[in-house]
Amino acid sequence: MNLKNCMVAQSGGPTVAINASLAGVIRGVYASAVYDTVYGSLNGITGILNNKLTNLTALMDEHPEYLDRLATTPAMYLGSCRYKLPDYMDDDSPYVFIFNQFETYHIEAFFYIGGNDSMDTVLKLSEYARKIGSNVRIIGIPKTIDNDLCETDHTPGFGSAAKYIASSLLEIAHDTFIYAVKSVTIVEIMGRDAGWLTAAAALARNEYNSAPHLIYLPEVPFDADDFLLDVKRLLFERNNVIIAVSEGIRDASGAYISASEGTVDNFGHSQLSGAGKTLEFLIKEKLGVKVRSVEINVLQRCAAHLASRTDLEESMALGKKAVALSEEGVTASMVTINRVSDAPYQVEYGYAQIAHIANEAKSVPAEWIAPSGNDVTQPLIDYLAPLIQGESKVAYENGLPVYMDVSHLSVHQ
Repeated sequence: MNLKNCMVAQSGGPTVAINASLAGVIRGVYASAVYDTVYGSLNGITGILNNKLTNLTALMDEHPEYLDRLATTPAMYLGSCRYKLPDYMDDDSPYVFIFNQFETYHIEAFFYIGGNDSMDTVLKLSEYARKIGSNVRIIGIPKTIDNDLCETDHTPGFGSAAKYIASSLLEIAHDTFIYAVKSVTIVEIMGRDAGWLTAAAALARNEYNSAPHLIYLPEVPFDADDFLLDVKRLLFERNNVIIAVSEGIRDASGAYISASEGTVDNFGHSQLSGAGKTLEFLIKEKLGVKVRSVEINVLQRCAAHLASRTDLEESMALGKKAVALSEEGVTASMVTINRVSDAPYQVEYGYAQIAHIANEAKSVPAEWIAPSGNDVTQPLIDYLAPLIQGESKVAYENGLPVYMDVSHLSVHQ
């Protein structure tokens, strides 16, 4: 019997929708006339290196109802990692081991669900596969709340995070407006180098709410003096000023206003330490008004109870598309979402070469940022609005959401 199997892994930061893509891969394999089994690698690419694999086909055969639960479970069912593969020209030992594992498990396709750093792994594995003449198809499946992957209209996980941000800003506005005193509230939102998520705060505006009144993205150099003038002007007009700010705002020299000097992660990204708090102290010192900062932090990543149905459905479709593309012989690529129209909102699914995506980043276009640098324009709001539509069908028990059991990820297991 000529077994043909595939393998899937997840890496990077968690999102609401990454497990929907995993469920899509599993559904795609179920419907496949090519693959027999899909294996899951625990904790990203390190699961292959540590031989920590699980038979997802067997699990879902035993509990078919789990697929629906998996699709609405936040974060990574298979776990994650922040492991950076070395250049195979310097050290090919992990590559040799990985491809030996592929041969051992009769793997013909490997799917890696993740963001920018994960696509770097897809690129390196693809290049090594080409070097050794391997027929294993390597395909990336996008995921990131940052929405900064190139060659795709938007990324799974972003729509749900944007929905959470907009909802939170609206609720913060309700909380703030009840007091007839002068105040400033700064909401710090994730986004080191791209301001897509912070821009989504504008979706909180409606017929009675104009907050956030100021929006600052990392695409525009931040000037502290201009910021203070913006805030002072608005305090003359209203009692309460609410500001949305990206964690990655930086000054004209390119320096993050909140970076911890010399601190970087495995991929060389600066570790930030509180843009909101920095601005809170600035306003307190210079304007002497009541001010507080709110760092939403990890809450915006895994709020499955407030997920966008559009986001989950598209994520599932991308997982299925990856399996179909691998059956067609596509490799060294990432599946993509291509927007056909805004009204009605319609997308198509395709793919792009990973070489055009890995180690690149998509910024908010300059024309979608107000000339003043402290707000966004209507075309950006029109782009964002369809992505947060619809509600997810999360099951509840004893008043709390019911998610997949992830005890297999415990270090004690």
